[in-house]
Amino acid sequence: MTDLHPAAASGFAAGAETYAKGRPDYPAALTAWLRDGLRLGPGRSVADLGAGTGKFTGLLAATGAEVTAIEPVGAMRARLAASLPGVTALAGSAEAMPLAEASLDALVCAQAFHWFSTPAALAEIRRVLTVGGRLGLVWNVRDESTPWVAELTTIMNAHEGDAPRYHTGAWRRLFPAEGFGPLHEATFPYGHRGTPEQVILDRTLSVSFIAALPDAERARVARAVRDLIDRTPELAGRDEVTFPYRTQVYWCERVS
Repeated sequence: MTDLHPAAASGFAAGAETYAKGRPDYPAALTAWLRDGLRLGPGRSVADLGAGTGKFTGLLAATGAEVTAIEPVGAMRARLAASLPGVTALAGSAEAMPLAEASLDALVCAQAFHWFSTPAALAEIRRVLTVGGRLGLVWNVRDESTPWVAELTTIMNAHEGDAPRYHTGAWRRLFPAEGFGPLHEATFPYGHRGTPEQVILDRTLSVSFIAALPDAERARVARAVRDLIDRTPELAGRDEVTFPYRTQVYWCERVS
């Protein structure tokens, strides 16, 4: 995030509104995970690193903890500040957060850690966490066991270039990490319900490297997604559909 990948810098700036509309929320089961896994609640402090438009930040605020959102892209941060006026929203990077040493009980990266999974970022996360503080990583992952979802992924991946992605697993190479205990993992099913335009098309166009495409190329992606919707019986002509996801969560504790 100090050296923000061009796909993130331009794609998220251009697509902040589409991101807010098209990205899924998170399963209700995460409420208990935030309480029990990350030990969040009143009197605790947490940062949402790479907070985007605040899709996950609201869940953190609902725990009663004191929440700071850190987001480098101005358009995304402005959208977050407008929707969550009670949250402190700061410009910052994963390698240089505007936070004091040992000032947090927890730090969460939702849909973001793959962008900055470097030793420098993890060292900075360790710096701002207290000993005993917990790092949480969250991703909504498309359930590609559904054929049309797998086909949608093929449409997206044709444009990914060198953009960091969760599915490559490259982010895992940092763990086990110095100063942190073992990485724990859990999976929760989730379905994003809405119109095909919202949960499939807007979701696709919100992907950073697609939002960053030239207008003509992005329009071709949109046509391909609309064609997929029109020729898929469980999607065509429906006022509401469910986009299947599995929500992957991970956490580890700062031990020294």
